Amino acid sequence: MGNVVLSIIWLLILIFISFWVAGFCAGLYIIIHPLSVCIPPLTGLADILLQAVQFPHYCAEKMMSGGSIP
Repeated sequence: MGNVVLSIIWLLILIFISFWVAGFCAGLYIIIHPLSVCIPPLTGLADILLQAVQFPHYCAEKMMSGGSIP
């Protein structure tokens, strides 16, 4: 495990920010992703929303490794 202080900061980001962001973006992603088949320019937006949905996973990885905040 890395730096304990950074792990605690990542935990706080995970709990108070990333779950809310992922929850909001998941709803939009469910709507936008099927539409991106019919409207190709929406593919980029769908990719961004997918990254936002995966944000809690990123935070959890950083929390466990004690990684720095970019």
